[in-house]
Amino acid sequence: MKQLGFRTFAISSLLLFSLAPALRAQAPAAGQPAAPASLPTASLEDRRKALNDLFHDYWEDRLKHDPEFASTIGDLRYNDQISDYSVAAINDALAREQRFLLRLAAIDPTGFTDQEKASQELLIREFEEDQEAAEFKEWEMPLTQMDGIHARYPRLVAELTFSTVKDYDDWIARLHALPHAFDQVTTNMSIGMEDHRVPPKFLLEKALEQVKQLANQKPEDSPLAMPLKNFPASISASEQARIKGEMLDAISNEVFPAYLRFARFLEVSYIPAGRDQPGIAALPDGAKYYQFLIKRTTTTDLTAAEIHQIGLDEVGKDEAAMLAIAQKLGFKDLASFRASLKTNPKQHPASADALVAAYKSYLGPMQARLPQLFGTLPKAPFEVTTVPDYAAKTSPPAYYESGTPDGSRPGRLFIDTYDATDRNLYSVESIAYHEGIPGHHLQISIAQELQGVPEFRKFEQYTAYTEGWAFYSEHLGKDIGLYQDPYSDYGRLENET
Repeated sequence: MKQLGFRTFAISSLLLFSLAPALRAQAPAAGQPAAPASLPTASLEDRRKALNDLFHDYWEDRLKHDPEFASTIGDLRYNDQISDYSVAAINDALAREQRFLLRLAAIDPTGFTDQEKASQELLIREFEEDQEAAEFKEWEMPLTQMDGIHARYPRLVAELTFSTVKDYDDWIARLHALPHAFDQVTTNMSIGMEDHRVPPKFLLEKALEQVKQLANQKPEDSPLAMPLKNFPASISASEQARIKGEMLDAISNEVFPAYLRFARFLEVSYIPAGRDQPGIAALPDGAKYYQFLIKRTTTTDLTAAEIHQIGLDEVGKDEAAMLAIAQKLGFKDLASFRASLKTNPKQHPASADALVAAYKSYLGPMQARLPQLFGTLPKAPFEVTTVPDYAAKTSPPAYYESGTPDGSRPGRLFIDTYDATDRNLYSVESIAYHEGIPGHHLQISIAQELQGVPEFRKFEQYTAYTEGWAFYSEHLGKDIGLYQDPYSDYGRLENET
């Protein structure tokens, strides 16, 4: 699993556009600006320039309207701003994409290189999917135990660099803006309640725990105050005192009250309205939405039933292999083997440090073998760290966050050490290869370092490919003779199921 920048789009009264071939043929909708004419007689040079100009314009638009994402990739122009979460802003984003889609579909690709054609087709697909997603009002459900307004900024601050006074002042400006953002998100969630689009209660309860933990800290202990822990020597003592006072005041008197209001809203209104059934089928148009998610996630037109059958077939194969491992270890069936895992002290770490050490014991040897296995390796460094306290209770066992393209911030594998002695060790090896090396770190870092492709292609995440690569990375360990411990091999198979 990877952590990504967060982008949402809303449904509005705007008309949705159909597939690109139809777009090339149709006139723009009433009120929309005319698309540039597709001119078969235009020179290749002119059409190529039009394509590259569009890629540039779209990328600049994305950075401007998602300043948090811009900051995480090292673009500091918008470091004092946060996103506009209002319905009006989300609808405006949808309208801007419609205009980009019209421009893009009007460019005749005849004579383009394969990479240029691929870039054009990928961006058309992205725009079309965003337009289609608007029907399902994803912006009405912006909160889970893994992400949301409450967690976005504690995570963001850890990805920023603080080396100048401006860096600190920019962060303070963002803190001042946070209460309004909380209000906008709360409004969106309230609309979702009216539309019966609310996440499952059990997930919201986990998110509420995080919100309360973040709200009930000393200001100086908040992750939002992390920049105060290590001032660079170049910042004078008087400036340090000013910055500290302003930042802690903003956290204490503006941000924490916003968190507390949000917690109250969750507890009194939102969680009681949460759905009891976890499946998307419980939502209005849930079956249609699920089919859309299949297409967006897998890039196929398979039905839910077909995918379910694929899953059943694969689980059957995996369980047969798991049973063979269990029997070799002296157990008659999977049930007795699984029961033994819960009480086997060798399959549980003795401490949080031991859990982290277990991950590193697999990552180190794999990293040493990378030059033999791959012709291209990322320049970005890689490090292992632990999940922040506020998220640890509800986090997955591990996840990856990408670094910056210039390598100034490394890619990081986050290990969840909450209640470490109750966690298992047999799944660690496959998770290390999937989430870390050669999994998400290689695929995402190399993509960010690509040359000769538009910027959006360096950062766009295509789930089928990204998770497919990570799944391949798990298997690669098996192919090169790793998983020497049969328990780890069992864990690899269990993670697949």
